Amino acid sequence: MKMKVTCIPGDGIGPEIVTEAKKVLKKVSMVFGHEIEFTDVLMGGCSIDAVGVPLTDETIEICRAADAVLMGSIGGNTSTSPWYKLDPSLRPEAGLLKLRKSLNLFANLRPAYLYPELKDACPLKEATGEKGFDMLIMRELTGGLYFGERNTKEVDGELVATDTLVYRESEIRRIAIRAFDVARKRRKSVISVDKANVLDSSRLWRKVVEEVAQDYPDVKLEHMLVDNCAMQLVKDPSQFDVVLTENMFGDILSDEASMITGSIGMLSSASLNDTSFGLYEPSHGSAPDIAGMNIANPIATILSAAMMLRYTFNLDKEADSIENAVKKVLEDGFRTVDIMPKGQEDRFTKTSCTEMGDLIAERITNC
Repeated sequence: MKMKVTCIPGDGIGPEIVTEAKKVLKKVSMVFGHEIEFTDVLMGGCSIDAVGVPLTDETIEICRAADAVLMGSIGGNTSTSPWYKLDPSLRPEAGLLKLRKSLNLFANLRPAYLYPELKDACPLKEATGEKGFDMLIMRELTGGLYFGERNTKEVDGELVATDTLVYRESEIRRIAIRAFDVARKRRKSVISVDKANVLDSSRLWRKVVEEVAQDYPDVKLEHMLVDNCAMQLVKDPSQFDVVLTENMFGDILSDEASMITGSIGMLSSASLNDTSFGLYEPSHGSAPDIAGMNIANPIATILSAAMMLRYTFNLDKEADSIENAVKKVLEDGFRTVDIMPKGQEDRFTKTSCTEMGDLIAERITNC
């Protein structure tokens, strides 16, 4: 198979972790007899520095012409970076929001899985880590509060800020269908998260989700208020299979889910449209404080590349080979600094970003 992938290395540690993901994808292509073509483009702070905007129309078209997009991370330190002195429409994150909207990437899939080898890194109590968990958060990505009208103006002598949360029935229906389809391939359970006791948008959300559920009698549906969900994630994450939720709630809950795995450096994500096209990226940020130090954890980006093989190219065996290689590396005791258990350094081998990519690539096999 010929695969055409646009890469957005981005800012901070982005170029480092994307390099390692590309290394692993090249090894997969060699082992399984595929051909992969990478094209690098600018987005985020680096694009601001180069051309004055976080995302150009040319970059959008290059992304659109590819089969998939693999991204590292964008942005910098919000307190010190000159990018955050710009108008919000010109900041790095504005480029990502524009790209998602331009490519109609409405479904964000964020798996949160606790590897048995990393149970000691889980910040929850020991019994919870022993029990383990394997969930997938299905987040609506192009509607809601982040895309509604907003303004700040003076009213009666004081500043008043307004952000508008809007959802259309069609937006809710299409993300709900994706969630139920994925649940059918997992443990056949969907927990839909909302704030229906307060918000009209959540009441519509719940109504539409219940309508979609009628077409999936084999999938169990439960509703959970977002504040309760936040508590349940740290109380008993094993109860969750597929978590379906709107944009802002999903943004917050997926970061919470990532941290209970032991490190946000382990969490991959996929943003899909209504075709096989997708944008694949780690759930973490650009970590500018460690950029260039070769200590970043590339596993989240490498696992995002595995999701790309699975969801865009329908190459399940190749995706499995990456996931199995990651598991083998962890079983063999290799750890980047973020997943190194404190006080147990003598039990593991400390590994750089580059070394982790090499170790995973070495373990890619066609069997």
